[in-house]
Amino acid sequence: MHTVENRIKELGFSLPPCPKPVADYVPATLFSDNLVYISGQDCKKDGKLLYEGKLGDSVTIEQGEECAAQAALNCLSALKYTIGDLDRIKRIVKILGFVASSPGFDQQPFVINGASKLLLDIFGESGKHARAAIGTNELPFGTPVEIEMIVEIEPAAS
Repeated sequence: MHTVENRIKELGFSLPPCPKPVADYVPATLFSDNLVYISGQDCKKDGKLLYEGKLGDSVTIEQGEECAAQAALNCLSALKYTIGDLDRIKRIVKILGFVASSPGFDQQPFVINGASKLLLDIFGESGKHARAAIGTNELPFGTPVEIEMIVEIEPAAS
């Protein structure tokens, strides 16, 4: 049976447990019946950041792409926690990616492409999305990448 979670496994990834918020917010918010806004997620896997630091300094573009893909998986985990079933996803609407960047680093789109590629691999045409890739001087707790997402879902069955 083809499911989103099976597709994630076929690609060699696993869906982590829902990341716990570090302050007073929720992992995701259902807006109307069909849009979910997912809070910014870092690149933790098994409770530990894949890499720490800034792109253009201690983190390579390839490592940044890996971080972006993990952050996207963490977004999907927050989504599953909120809606219960990833097979309700109609399409990925938008991702907003932040990249901790050293002075002069301007390759943020290539870093965030790690998330975009993964979402396209998982969802095909439904994974095509609008996107922004923003460079910033710092991100929380040393993470090199943070991603938030807006997803359109099928309304829950009545």
